[in-house]
Amino acid sequence: MNISDKTLVSMPIKNMLGIIAGVVLGVFAYTEVTARLTSLETSRELFQADLLKKSEQLPTDQEQFMLLEDLYKTVEKIEIRIEDMMHNKVNIEFVTKQLEKALKDIEQLKDKVRANGNGHG
Repeated sequence: MNISDKTLVSMPIKNMLGIIAGVVLGVFAYTEVTARLTSLETSRELFQADLLKKSEQLPTDQEQFMLLEDLYKTVEKIEIRIEDMMHNKVNIEFVTKQLEKALKDIEQLKDKVRANGNGHG
């Protein structure tokens, strides 16, 4: 068998189209895998850059952030407590007025009983 640049190969067109389709699919798959790897590497690099940036913060800065966060929570609790106390103040003023009126009425009743001479004295 002699093989040269003039050797003819006969192949059904169906087989040739199958080979071309296989090559196209291989190239497409390679391109997709490469793009995915590039995307993952980029996100990893960004993640590492964020970690490095955060690690550059001084411990005092981190402590200050934690203290600020705690202060915000404490202030919210105090605001709720103050609102509750305002409602209590209104209730206490109402009860105080009612008690003063009741004491005044009791004194008037005592005076009437004394005036009628029905007391045990």
